[in-house]
Amino acid sequence: MSAYARRLLFALMGPVLLSAPAVADDLSGADTAWMLTSTALVLFMTIPGLSLFYAGLVRVKNALSVLMQCFALTALMSVLWFVVGYTLAFGSAGVEQGPWIGDLGNLFLAKVSMDSMSGSIPETLFVMFQLTFAVITPALIVGGFAERMRFSAMLIFSSLWLILVYAPICHWVWGGGWLGEMGLQDFAGGAVVHITAGVAALIAAMSLGSRKGFGQTAMPPHNLTMTVTGAGMLWVGWFGFNAGSAVAADNSAAMAMLVTHLSAACGSLAWMTMEWLRHGKPSVLGIVTGMVAGLGTITPASGSVGPAGAVVIGLSAGVVCYFATITLKNRLGVDDSLDVFPVHGVGGMLGLIMAGIFCSPSLGLFSGNGFSDGVEGIAGQLGIQLTGIGATFAYTAVVTWVLLRVVNTMVSLRVDQEDETAGLDIVLHDERGYDM
Repeated sequence: MSAYARRLLFALMGPVLLSAPAVADDLSGADTAWMLTSTALVLFMTIPGLSLFYAGLVRVKNALSVLMQCFALTALMSVLWFVVGYTLAFGSAGVEQGPWIGDLGNLFLAKVSMDSMSGSIPETLFVMFQLTFAVITPALIVGGFAERMRFSAMLIFSSLWLILVYAPICHWVWGGGWLGEMGLQDFAGGAVVHITAGVAALIAAMSLGSRKGFGQTAMPPHNLTMTVTGAGMLWVGWFGFNAGSAVAADNSAAMAMLVTHLSAACGSLAWMTMEWLRHGKPSVLGIVTGMVAGLGTITPASGSVGPAGAVVIGLSAGVVCYFATITLKNRLGVDDSLDVFPVHGVGGMLGLIMAGIFCSPSLGLFSGNGFSDGVEGIAGQLGIQLTGIGATFAYTAVVTWVLLRVVNTMVSLRVDQEDETAGLDIVLHDERGYDM
């Protein structure tokens, strides 16, 4: 375009452009760019991160079924979040939210537009960021019933669970509900994601019963290379999970990223060391599981603790979750296939407790970022944290148990023993993960 043409265009359009309303006075380009990145990182955790991590841990005849479950849940939970999940969790702008569930004004995202804002970022971006949390939480539960639940039953159960368990608890903590108002320190989902997923996996594992041959036949991971690849993706993606929960490109996000990394490193080393001391050799499976334990445990505390506190949390996670795994499988005989409850459930509870301690600003080297408004002292904060743990555990356990019973009346939850022996890849999907 020539200089004359540009001047003519401005002469004609300039008054219109100058009088047009700004997109939003409080829109932060930096915050928006960081949250776009964080959202992609959290989705990266599910597909491909968690998918590969889980697929490598099961037997070869079930590898494709786990990949299919994670992929299908990503699609289905996304649509459910659009239809009803977001409004149940967060309601609609300008409406006072109740303590238990969000209002229904945002069904089908009716009040979300390109111009609506959530703090300093577009509300569309906040919806998408929270969508990725709603995707990965039901996907985590897959590890509890891996290798034995029907695909159709899994889809129905996960859909009902998102609406009746995840969305209400998300509202309690982050959507203006009673736990958030109480002052619960759950920065990125110790209760909302990890306790709910861990408890649901435990109830599902107990309800379905053990896999055929559990306790008598070895069921080692079929491809640890795949698992380590997925674990690396989880580690990187978790920065979006935790640092993104600051919903800003600020000091809080930077600290969350640092403490997340330190806890993951310490969790992996602690679990590896426990195996080394007890069994004589450090295992690849152990070090990557310890990493996930460290990540899950720091999640609720990542916005309120400092680096030294994160090291303690990570080391504690590696040891506590290691013994929780042994106890659940070897002593209690519960076949939580991929250790969802001892790693995520126990890790989430431990992290919430640790957040109540290390958020204190008066612990010297181990000080955190302070207490919630109106809360004084570690004892008071711990009381709130324990209330959150108890409420989340009890509600998730009861509703999950009821949902499993309801789904079982609609379609049998578990494949029969002959199909389980053949493997879910060929029985449910008529395909094989490997064709060599």
